[in-house]
Amino acid sequence: MVVPAMLFIFVFSYLPMYGVLMAFQDYQLFGGFFHSPWVGFKHFEAFFNSPDFWNVMRNTIVISLLKLCIGFPAPILLALMLNEVRLMLFKRIIQTVSYLPHFLSWVIVGGFVGSMLSTDNGSVNMLLMNLHLTSEPISFLSVPEYFWGILVGTGIWKEMGFAAIVYLAAIAGIDPHLYEAASIDGAGRFKQIQLITLPCIRPVIIIFLILAVGNILNAGFEDILILATNPILRDVSDVIDTYVYRMGILNNRFSYAAAAGLFKAVVSIGLLALANKAARKMGSSLW
Repeated sequence: MVVPAMLFIFVFSYLPMYGVLMAFQDYQLFGGFFHSPWVGFKHFEAFFNSPDFWNVMRNTIVISLLKLCIGFPAPILLALMLNEVRLMLFKRIIQTVSYLPHFLSWVIVGGFVGSMLSTDNGSVNMLLMNLHLTSEPISFLSVPEYFWGILVGTGIWKEMGFAAIVYLAAIAGIDPHLYEAASIDGAGRFKQIQLITLPCIRPVIIIFLILAVGNILNAGFEDILILATNPILRDVSDVIDTYVYRMGILNNRFSYAAAAGLFKAVVSIGLLALANKAARKMGSSLW
């Protein structure tokens, strides 16, 4: 029973990893891996010495930290609030509406966000002008100062509801007698959340936090490509993944792009190991 699953993982997850050899070669399309010259760490040095390196790293780390600090607690808060709703019909409606955006592609979401923020009868600009908060429409997707907020906010809106399902399932598994005993002792709803709900779902929170830290250099790809179509946003939107795409696919610098991608993967593995080690000291870890 396990063999097909292991074969699937080997073929589609491990076998393509031989492609990292490209990072140590001057890869030639017609020469392939066997006839392309080996150049050691030449492309890594070129990436680290590139004038784009620090800008790409800054954007990657800042966007990732914003997503981690704001996007990670959002589904936990939503799950806690939904758990307190006693009217089941209202709870189901809110839950359904909140996780539906997860099933929309970034192309649709990007079009929706672009329409809302448009200077031509966009709902956000119309609201701001009706409230006299601005006298003329603002081109939000052309102002670098707004991009990080729009990107992070859109990502939270798209994924918060779906991620909350896991926490709602963890909350549903808590023994209701604990809440009854706490209620008899005089604990209010806030105290019950603080003393029962959060400690009981802490292992789930820690596991997802470890995975989030391991993916801290995955600042985004599709969302950035869709939302940052204006070249004026390049300085604040260019992250490692979009840089690899631009260098590798658009500029045909395959080895250079592979080196940048391999650097990101190695750092991510190191961060995952550190996060797991810290979590182990708190009593929960992946391994």
